[in-house]
Amino acid sequence: MRWLRANDSFPPVEQALQSPNGLLAAGGDLSPARLLDAYARGIFPWFSAGQPILWWSPDPRLVLIPGELKISRSLRKTLVKGAFEVRADSVFREVMQACAEPRSAEGGTWITTEMIDAYCELHRLGYAHSIESWHDGELVGGLYGVALGRAFFGESMFARQADASKVALAHLVQHLRALEFELIDCQMYTPHLVSLGAREIARSEFCAQLAKLVHFPQSNTHWTHLMSAQE
Repeated sequence: MRWLRANDSFPPVEQALQSPNGLLAAGGDLSPARLLDAYARGIFPWFSAGQPILWWSPDPRLVLIPGELKISRSLRKTLVKGAFEVRADSVFREVMQACAEPRSAEGGTWITTEMIDAYCELHRLGYAHSIESWHDGELVGGLYGVALGRAFFGESMFARQADASKVALAHLVQHLRALEFELIDCQMYTPHLVSLGAREIARSEFCAQLAKLVHFPQSNTHWTHLMSAQE
């Protein structure tokens, strides 16, 4: 595993460790240039408070093709009912802070203050986006990630009410399809994401697709409007 100094480039992803799966490098910084370069190469940061910045590129890679989202019968009913108001990019920092809340008795989070500040800067620049589910004026679910070319890199999601994060994901997918995005990076396997249609592909295939997608023109505008996900 390589230690990155300020101006060092990332090593090839093929040099990532098999155990732990995908650990590639440590160090560097969370500047916008470093983060965007990482995503374009199929690399993402993931580390806990007190650790150095750790960079990962696991093999295989979990992805969701926008046209392959599985919407259950119950979720479809929720979407048709319009139980949640869905907004985009209205409270990006709050979404990250909600995703950072402990979800188990052990507590702890990898979404540190340093990470929140770094991604809020990406949001200011028009690369990072949040999709939010609201109910009675309260934020009850959502997700955030990074858009680069025609690829979206999902980072985290949260729900304080049943189906709130799934509704946000459904609206995100509909929006990405309208923008002709071809790939959503889900990073690593989770049963929840697989149940929604995500599947694993080889890292080599993932990186080959990225190389074709990340160079499409970038709008760098906030997503203030999402298309309906009820269809």
